[in-house]
Amino acid sequence: MKGKLPPGPTGVPLLGNLLQVQKEAWLTFTEWKQKFGPIVHISLAGQSVVILNTHKAAADLLDRRANVYSDRPRNIVASEILTGGLLIVFTRYGEVWRRMRRAAHEGMNKAVASRYHPTQTAEAVTLCQGLLQDPDSWEDQFRKTAASSVMSIIYGTPAINSIDDPAVKKVNDFAERIVKAAYPGAHLVELFTWMKYLPSSIAKWKREAEEQFKRDSIMFEGMFNKVKKGVVNGDERPSISATLVLEQERNRLTEKEAAWLSATMYAAGAETTAGVLSWFMLAMVAHPEVQHKAHEELDRVLGRDRMPTFADYEALPYIRAIVKESLRWRPVDPLGLPHLCTDNDWYEGYYIPKGSICIANVWAMNRDPEVYGFDAEDFNPDRHLDEKGQLAPAPLDTHEEGHVTYGFGRRVCIGRNIANNSLFIEIACILWSMTIQPIRDADGELITPDISGCVQGGLVVRPVPFRCETIPRFAGVPSILAQTAEM
Repeated sequence: MKGKLPPGPTGVPLLGNLLQVQKEAWLTFTEWKQKFGPIVHISLAGQSVVILNTHKAAADLLDRRANVYSDRPRNIVASEILTGGLLIVFTRYGEVWRRMRRAAHEGMNKAVASRYHPTQTAEAVTLCQGLLQDPDSWEDQFRKTAASSVMSIIYGTPAINSIDDPAVKKVNDFAERIVKAAYPGAHLVELFTWMKYLPSSIAKWKREAEEQFKRDSIMFEGMFNKVKKGVVNGDERPSISATLVLEQERNRLTEKEAAWLSATMYAAGAETTAGVLSWFMLAMVAHPEVQHKAHEELDRVLGRDRMPTFADYEALPYIRAIVKESLRWRPVDPLGLPHLCTDNDWYEGYYIPKGSICIANVWAMNRDPEVYGFDAEDFNPDRHLDEKGQLAPAPLDTHEEGHVTYGFGRRVCIGRNIANNSLFIEIACILWSMTIQPIRDADGELITPDISGCVQGGLVVRPVPFRCETIPRFAGVPSILAQTAEM
């Protein structure tokens, strides 16, 4: 031992703290924060794990010591076999990751994000029409819109009309497969690594993962090559895949790497954006006063003759604050993705062994009363505004976002600028066109949804399912939506 480990709960022989870390681990970790402090050490069956519970601890290590904390833990099935080491969110920190990250940044950075505004605006208008026509299917509407928007941005495809579209289902099935394979305890080979070298003929789990990788590669390379063919033939529609095609040689990406990079960005982007919108919907049902304030801003800035556009961005600080608060209040990935410490390190007098998995407790950080005030657990967009009603400077160590939902260091979410833009135009259009409220029971009493529970499925954490009503804010809404959709 080269120093004192950070404090943490007592475990049991062999398993360590494994049995204490089950469902909704972020809540357990937040309780440990109160008891042990900002940095907690546990053992999961011999694996050293460090939990970071404050903005400062996470930023000091994951941001300011990124050269030591940018790797990912080894994941044999989900990363090495099922995705061939090409799924950038799992890819180990090295040359392949650096090339893919650089290429992704070129296609998704702040300077180029505006080229996707027309697609995002069109999807927002269609979403509003769907929500007003069938409010009971709001969750499916969000999934369809997110999938359609991200597919268009990445592959230049036309809008998707149905959540049952085969292309969407294939990639959603892919995302679900990865999540199941990556879940702790899903495969014994993660504990007994020698099993990776078993022949595929006798290891069914290995054979199936290898075959699935081949099938997925054919699918993703087919989607990418379709874009490449279009670019060669003079198709000038902007898309991330088109950018990858044009810059492929300079970025030194192989065909397979470029194809998998595109696919990863779709699989990660669609599910997370839909998840954030689900929490926004719950917040609107639970907080009519926030809707009222948003309606006042929209009426003052736009009136009722036209829908919001990106040209209104600067003039709608309260809408932008709602976006930030939707991302902060209930983070869709409360523990982020784990980082790996690649060298022995010391922090605040504690020893962090090489090979430790580092988990940023995003949930605890986003709800820290020392950062966000006494009402940190409440949905309150005003916390992001100054005394003049303009956006206030973001809290320290939040990458100017006002929250840490997008992660840290060199592993911070690549698509956050595009995600923020999608959320802005969708939330602005929804609130301009409708009032969202809870449904009533047989006695006419409002049914209050569960605002504290959650459902963990796929890549993200979502609210417990609930129903709501959507009511046009004024008589002209349907016709203006139709006119805007035509334009």
